[in-house]
Amino acid sequence: QVQLVESGGGLVQAGGSLRLSCVASGSAYVMGWFRQGPGKEREFVAHIARNGVSTQYADDLKGRFTISRENGKNTVYLQMNNLKPEDTAVYYCAASIRSGIREEEYKYWGQGTQVTVSS
Repeated sequence: QVQLVESGGGLVQAGGSLRLSCVASGSAYVMGWFRQGPGKEREFVAHIARNGVSTQYADDLKGRFTISRENGKNTVYLQMNNLKPEDTAVYYCAASIRSGIREEEYKYWGQGTQVTVSS
């Protein structure tokens, strides 16, 4: 059983930045971020391999969002820059035994952290 705890969400103005953190009870997993906006399905944001080298992003978030991890701290980060109102969502951290962009590939999930971007 892997426990994931996200933090770092909040209210920010458009154009601002936030860094989300997710602390895991283990490090031997691919880590991903997903988000669910109001009235929307949950969608893939990014994932990072166990070694922290290989990453993948949703096409429309490349260049604004950066995923990273510190295995010594069992922590994965999501740096979000130039935030837009459409980035408003609950952001979830998830853990998987292999890389993937689909929800069903991730076995463990955090409780989510709210990000609200005002215009």
